[in-house]
Amino acid sequence: MGHGMGSTHEAIGGLLHAFNIHLTKAELAELSVLLFVATYAMILLEKFFHRTIAALVGASLVLVIGVITPERAWEAIDQNTILLLFGMMNIVTVMGKSGFFHIVAAKAVKLTKGSPTKVLWVFSLLTAVFSAFLDNVTTVLFMAPVMINIAEKLKLNPIPYLIAIVLASNTGGTATLIGDPPNIIIGSIAGKTFNDFLIEVAPYAIIAFILGLIVMHIMMAKGGFLQAKASQEELKEILSGKVDESLLDRKLMKKSVTIFIITIILFIVGHNLGLEPGVIALLMATILALISGLSPAWILERVEWTTLIFFMGLFMVVGALEVNGVFETAANWLIKEIGNNIHQGILIVGFTSAIISGFVDNIPFTMSMAYVLKGMEAQMGSIMDPLWWSLSLGACLGGNLTIIGASANIVTADIAERNGYKIDFFKFMKYGTPVAIVTVVVALVLFYIEHAIFGGI
Repeated sequence: MGHGMGSTHEAIGGLLHAFNIHLTKAELAELSVLLFVATYAMILLEKFFHRTIAALVGASLVLVIGVITPERAWEAIDQNTILLLFGMMNIVTVMGKSGFFHIVAAKAVKLTKGSPTKVLWVFSLLTAVFSAFLDNVTTVLFMAPVMINIAEKLKLNPIPYLIAIVLASNTGGTATLIGDPPNIIIGSIAGKTFNDFLIEVAPYAIIAFILGLIVMHIMMAKGGFLQAKASQEELKEILSGKVDESLLDRKLMKKSVTIFIITIILFIVGHNLGLEPGVIALLMATILALISGLSPAWILERVEWTTLIFFMGLFMVVGALEVNGVFETAANWLIKEIGNNIHQGILIVGFTSAIISGFVDNIPFTMSMAYVLKGMEAQMGSIMDPLWWSLSLGACLGGNLTIIGASANIVTADIAERNGYKIDFFKFMKYGTPVAIVTVVVALVLFYIEHAIFGGI
């Protein structure tokens, strides 16, 4: 599990090693938790610390103190996530340069007739569908610039609309094997197929999406964000669908959109080819840079480096938790609480996974939990199946709890910030937390009722 948690003492380096301090495994785990909490507190205090600086401070401390070695810290960084983000950022940058998002926004406004309510519902639905078949990050990298463009055209505040699409992205990604990293992990370790997720998880993800969108609609309506702001004359001009030709580069658009479509197709078939999404994104971004005629320096300057560095720092801090057995301890506690009561286990695994995934990256937690469940399965057999699905629902839907609960949340916040709109920790929680609570509770309770009362087990 993880990176060999039994050899904790070998991992001691930094100041602990310099001062010849020997800590037990439990003490190292406590120190890892303390450093994680300190990092998290800094992320919360966004008025004083940028979240990327907070993550870098946390990463520096776990390395300097020595609760994780540089080698283990580097291993803890999920290279697939970083490469995927980097590659897709490059592709989307070139698509933006071609004027593609201006055209999409103009057509979308025409489709919704400029109605803020229709914009919310149509784009949330599109995002959820895309996220079921792509990864969440690719979806928001594509959708966020379009959403900002539309909101600005209609003189609406983009922030609640951006949060709505990222919440839809996390919920939609729950529905399929390839929609969210925890599902890919569960599919791989538990041997579950694409169809298994469609049958067991997708119905609850669909219910969660509809409920989450209703909650979002109510909150946005109360805040006055669903009221039209553009005048009739402005709306008439917007709905004409005209786009300033000076903003368009048709030749570059054909190249970038073609590369984007090929990338999406490769994401869908890549698993069978043994190619990680990050590798595909890097390859296709390189090909696009080669044929675009644009300066590599121009493209690379527009990469969201603050997002990439934030994730690398946070992965190191979370890696210290993993290396020192914190996730293993949490998972073992869960198993002890469950015993042989699978019905109770549905609720314990689901809600614990949701809470933990709201505050730490859900990839290492899901990995640790999946191996523990695999060990249980060896003793209990297929009666264990509902616990896999409750882990999926909790880990994926719980990502909506806070801004650092899912990669897509951070990416969207950074795109917004680059465009002059600040989505801070508490602004995200204002919308994300109520949606997460409603969707997690309803999905898990319905799943529990199906299995415990109607004999799903």
